[in-house]
This record gives sequence, C-alpha cells and structure tokens, in this order.
Amino acid sequence: MHPPLTLHRHPMCAKIIEEFQKCHLDHPIAKFFGECTELKIKLDRCFRQEKALKRKANFEQSKKLRERLQALRKETAENNS
Repeated sequence: MHPPLTLHRHPMCAKIIEEFQKCHLDHPIAKFFGECTELKIKLDRCFRQEKALKRKANFEQSKKLRERLQALRKETAENNS
C-alpha cells in the first residue's frame, strides 16, 4: 500500500506518481498482472527517501526546540533562586 497519490503532498515524487497513474489508466487489466510493478517499486523508493528527509528535518527542528526549552527552564530556575 502507498499513501494517497496527491502531487502537492509529494513534490519529490510527482513525476513518478504521474507515470504510475498513467500506467494504471493505460493498462486497466494488465495492471493486475504486474504491468506497472516497476513504477510501483520506484514510487515506494521515492516515498522512503522523502520520508527520511522529512524525518531528519523534524528531528533537527525538535532538537532546536528542546535546546530552547532547556535554556528557558535554566533561565527561569536562575531567576527564581
């Protein structure tokens, strides 16, 4: 299974999504017998790469927020002392 194939949510994979959807339209019966499998594999790889980039960006952002929160806690503790 793959996530919904909306182009605005997956800009990195837009070209492959379009090719995959075209393959399904061009081969309505053959798609069940592996006609579009190669594109599906490419699409899965692209989604994995996209997810890894998002995960890394989210981790970096959470790291910055955590550091900021610790600094605020330290500052608050020093002011209360």
